[in-house]
Amino acid sequence: MIPDENPMNLDPNPDPMNLDKLPGVWRGRTPRRLSGETVATGFDALDAALPGGGWPLGCVTEILSRRTGMGELSVLLPALARLSQEGRWVSWISPAHIPYAPALSAAGLRLSRMLLIHPPHIADRLWSAEQALRYGHGSVALIWLVHCHERAIRRLQIAAAESGSWGILLRPQRYAIVHSPAALRLIVEKHRDGFLDIDLLKCRGGRPVRLRA
Repeated sequence: MIPDENPMNLDPNPDPMNLDKLPGVWRGRTPRRLSGETVATGFDALDAALPGGGWPLGCVTEILSRRTGMGELSVLLPALARLSQEGRWVSWISPAHIPYAPALSAAGLRLSRMLLIHPPHIADRLWSAEQALRYGHGSVALIWLVHCHERAIRRLQIAAAESGSWGILLRPQRYAIVHSPAALRLIVEKHRDGFLDIDLLKCRGGRPVRLRA
């Protein structure tokens, strides 16, 4: 008996595959737009630098600064205000300073959509952030951490992706040299003239860039 050389009846001369039509395929040097939801940052230069034209939701953004109060919240406030006005929850997990309600209200945040959470330990902070992201359905969770294992950030990334929520991890700038699975990483510093210097260290679908907003 002669064995069947093509037991699965495959076409021996298939048509060549057009890789350009496959979802998720990206050509190097070609700008790629994110397919998920985004929210405008409130800064034209930053919106232009981000592939989706704004902060990407459904993932984790990592904000690094030399010390707290160096403008890291200034770059987030316009987007947080808009999302809270849409009725989304904004959770503040172990903030470095007590949020000043009058200033946040003046910036447009709905205080009734804010949650302040103060877990006693790092593990509790991470658990609280994961729950807020996983079950928040498009909500926002800001979490202040110093040291954080890569696996923990990956869990936050997965939780955000499952519900379309936005995780914001605020850490010291010295961790810029440490690998992170966050989809977007940037260093923010505010100058005396009120402008923000922003270094995009990692941008899914984009490239590193330095800009002033």
